[in-house]
Amino acid sequence: MALLRILALLLALTVSELHCLPWFINVSESQGPGTILQSFSFNCTSHMPTLQLVHVQPPTTFFNPPSLTRWQGIYVGMVTLSSSARLDALSVNHYKLQLRFTCGNHVMEGPLSVDVRRDPGHSACAGRFASPAGEIIQVLETVTPGARLYTLLLPGLEVQRAQINIISAQDPPYFPGPFSINGQGWLLVPSQGLKGQAEKVFQLQILVTFGQNRSCLGMLKVKVLPVPSSLISFLKQASNITILEDLPPGGKVVQVRARGFDVRYEILSPVPCPLFSIGRADGVIRTTAPLELAQAPGAAVTRLRVKAYERLRPWASVELELTVNVRSVNRWPPRCLPAMLVTQIPETTPVGTVLNTFTCADPDSPGSILDYQLQFHSPPGSASLCLRDRVLEVNATLDCDARGACFQHAASILVLDGGQPLMTTEVPVLVMVTPVNEFSPACVPHKFRIREDAGPHTLLGSVVGMDKDYPHNNIEYYISGGPTIFSMDRLSGEVHLLGSLDYELQTLYRLNVLVIDHGQDQDPTHHRSGSCTITIEVEDVNDHAPECQPPFQELTIYALLGHSVEVTKVSCWVPQEPQRLAFSYSIVGGNSQSRFSLQGPTLVYNNILLGPLWPEQFYTYELLIRVADAGPSIPHLSTTATVSVHLIPWSASTVATRTHRSTVPSVMTPLLVTDTEAFWQPEPWFVVVLTVTSALFVLALGWLLLRLFQGLVQMHQTPSKPAQALLLNGIQGTEESIQGFMEAPRMEMSQAPSNVNLSLQHFDGRAQDSRKEAVLLSPAVPSLSPDHLNSGTGRDYLFNTLTGARRWL
Repeated sequence: MALLRILALLLALTVSELHCLPWFINVSESQGPGTILQSFSFNCTSHMPTLQLVHVQPPTTFFNPPSLTRWQGIYVGMVTLSSSARLDALSVNHYKLQLRFTCGNHVMEGPLSVDVRRDPGHSACAGRFASPAGEIIQVLETVTPGARLYTLLLPGLEVQRAQINIISAQDPPYFPGPFSINGQGWLLVPSQGLKGQAEKVFQLQILVTFGQNRSCLGMLKVKVLPVPSSLISFLKQASNITILEDLPPGGKVVQVRARGFDVRYEILSPVPCPLFSIGRADGVIRTTAPLELAQAPGAAVTRLRVKAYERLRPWASVELELTVNVRSVNRWPPRCLPAMLVTQIPETTPVGTVLNTFTCADPDSPGSILDYQLQFHSPPGSASLCLRDRVLEVNATLDCDARGACFQHAASILVLDGGQPLMTTEVPVLVMVTPVNEFSPACVPHKFRIREDAGPHTLLGSVVGMDKDYPHNNIEYYISGGPTIFSMDRLSGEVHLLGSLDYELQTLYRLNVLVIDHGQDQDPTHHRSGSCTITIEVEDVNDHAPECQPPFQELTIYALLGHSVEVTKVSCWVPQEPQRLAFSYSIVGGNSQSRFSLQGPTLVYNNILLGPLWPEQFYTYELLIRVADAGPSIPHLSTTATVSVHLIPWSASTVATRTHRSTVPSVMTPLLVTDTEAFWQPEPWFVVVLTVTSALFVLALGWLLLRLFQGLVQMHQTPSKPAQALLLNGIQGTEESIQGFMEAPRMEMSQAPSNVNLSLQHFDGRAQDSRKEAVLLSPAVPSLSPDHLNSGTGRDYLFNTLTGARRWL
């Protein structure tokens, strides 16, 4: 409310400066010293402002000079009542204060009119009556007995039915008779009159009682004057005077003049006189209140009875009657409630909603018909609001979902009266339209594809949300539940990978995306949400190399010239991807003379070379077989299996071949290690020791090879003997020769764990029991005794090349 009063006052000062229209305030006569009548606010940033009270009409000391203080960047001025203020509506009911505000070179002046209104409940004694000296009444001794000498004017006298009594003594010889005062405050002359009481002063103490426990005590002094000895008269004066109602308070109506010595003037009727006053010394009659015929029709005609008397002899007096006629003038614009409309409505306000009803009236002609016009300022020509008679309504749908569509409508209502000259009032209107979150956001389901070897923080794509509310697409994105290896940017909707993917564990992810709007409603906590599902497909990437079981094999085979022998079959797979079965096989090392080939995963030894017989000797091949996965998956990963083949050549007379297979447990996975050593120069003594040791090793190896060669030569050079001796010598020679070749494999197998699986002890050879006329040489029977040779049955049997176990067929 205080802010509206300040705005209203600033508006009034501005209007006053432009149109000379004063601003009015009302104050009760019961207000005492220090009462704040009005406060103002001013903006003055670069200078020290001043606020002055230029003058007061009628002159009085009831008002303090205005104060000016700074508060929160603005200057606030206040007008207050002084310590001598005694407002009395019966004496003066209107004051005009002229204020001047100075800010640097900018000077602004404006009037402030103060209307003093009677307070029926105000019962304090006021005026000279309540002063210690009292009120002095001068009366001629020739006054008519019982005439009214004085009227006691106190607030609330008639309303509260106050009781008035004279409490001072009135007995002779001091009084000619008792003075009396009635309930209306009229002091009456004694019934005996005042003849012969000239130059006497009668003191009357009067008690006024207002209800219970409320009283007022005052003094009246009646001074009896002798009959005047000289005459006093008015000069020639017009009895009818016409003035305009726009004459401001304090304006001059007329000046009356009387012939006499040191003449004084006063108004005898009407008492009190609310509209006019007269100068006691100059006789100028002035207005004391606005002459508004619309509010006070009785002010149109006022009959004044003016008295002129000499100051030193007040009993010498003369009276004059004047008639003051007030002519109406259209000087006030219409006044409207509210004087300014500032309101806010949501954009969903339905059409036809009443925003306000304006009540305007013409102070010059109450009840007259006024014209109302709606004018738009921003946006121009808008049809969102309409004015029907005096009612402002919503005329169209208020939509704030487009840029610059609404948010505020600035307009004004122009009110015109029908007087001359035409007066108008403009009521500012500001309607602020607040946004409402009407629509829920939405997003479109989407599918993303990502390779399983994608690293962390990889961007999969973006989810696009849509919202029809303005500002459009003001959306935040969240993942509701789902795996934690994905994250979503809250503002952009980008989906990022946080962890690692494995196609073999999970190939498809579904994420529930929650979209929430914000900043689209007057209430910042009002949100709407929507959701959609995005699908993430993991693309398979070949990231596991094949594994072979066993990764290292050691085999011993006996091969005949011109025959092909199946050595082994490489068994490989991908444990993480058992469905991957397509592999390619190739020999990448150790295949000297190209004697080995691969038929798919099967390793085959080919001994079909033609030519002279090659020396029969023990030979070892270290074959590296590269196994790579095949198919559309990229890249192709590979592993290398190692097969160590001990080849024992066999003569043409051998009818059975034996393959000795030795595998290394799967835990012994071959590793290819590249080691770089720095150059090392040994000491001389170490070179000598190494040389002697190497020479001894070469001599021992040569002796061993010589013994072996001699045994072979002796076997081939032995002449044909009987069948029994041939069988015995052949078996013995074979045992000796084979024992040397099988020494290393047997020693190696002896170091294997004792818990070898019995399933490895399979029968890998076939032979026939010997007869006298047919002998079968087999390296698998190294310990045949003469008893066995002499008891041959000719039956077929299976044998194990490692243990010598047999199974008869």
